Amino acid sequence: MGSTTSGIFATGRKKSFPRNSFLGAPFDDLRFDEVVELLESPEIGDKFRYVVTPNVDHVVRMDQSKQLSQYYDRAWLSLCDSKPIAILSQALSLNLPHVTGCDLTVALFRSVIRHSDHIAIIAANEQIVSDIRRAFPEIVFRTHIPPLNVSTDIEAFERYVEFAKEGRDRFIFIAIGSPQSERIAFEVSRDPNSSGVGLCIGAALEFLVGTKKGHHYGCERSGWNGFAGSLQNSAAFGDTHTHSCLLFACSSRK
Repeated sequence: MGSTTSGIFATGRKKSFPRNSFLGAPFDDLRFDEVVELLESPEIGDKFRYVVTPNVDHVVRMDQSKQLSQYYDRAWLSLCDSKPIAILSQALSLNLPHVTGCDLTVALFRSVIRHSDHIAIIAANEQIVSDIRRAFPEIVFRTHIPPLNVSTDIEAFERYVEFAKEGRDRFIFIAIGSPQSERIAFEVSRDPNSSGVGLCIGAALEFLVGTKKGHHYGCERSGWNGFAGSLQNSAAFGDTHTHSCLLFACSSRK
């Protein structure tokens, strides 16, 4: 159910570290502070690389699509953004670090991004962009808002890939949902002349500016008791994320 590889994924990093395969998805064995330390390095974006933050929904989709899996396999960092998956890995002695895109985004804006940095944002709507500009007026952003049909409009998709490639930005926040965000990052990574660090971080920008409130997902207690309690709550309140985790885990163990 879980396996470990290393070496090939260490390119451009300060040190080598293992990448785990769990539930058919890649997860890097890095704690939150280690990820932030990597992203602080000014030379890390000399060649484009990107970060993905898979949760249960992503894992289920990867199981159904090999094409989608390559977007995550090629990522420079693949971080577990699901507490249910992290808890399940602990029960199976893998102990995946839980590193959410929301927490990572907050840390970057609070302690890593400098006023002189060039930052690009591909966001789902203009309101997110306006809120970000208002919250961080000292930072100059390049922004792009894709149409609703970006997944089927080939010409529009190519424009967003070019936007991500053309600015020589330190960080490129790609926040239009999965799998469109990961697909954009994957295509940019195929250009050897592209630079910067792409971050596929879901709704993290909305949490950053307060558009969305609360925890990223509602599994707060550790251990199997807490996990079971969260599953009961998810069944009652329709939390498909947590509920899908149990269903997928059980099917994977058959």
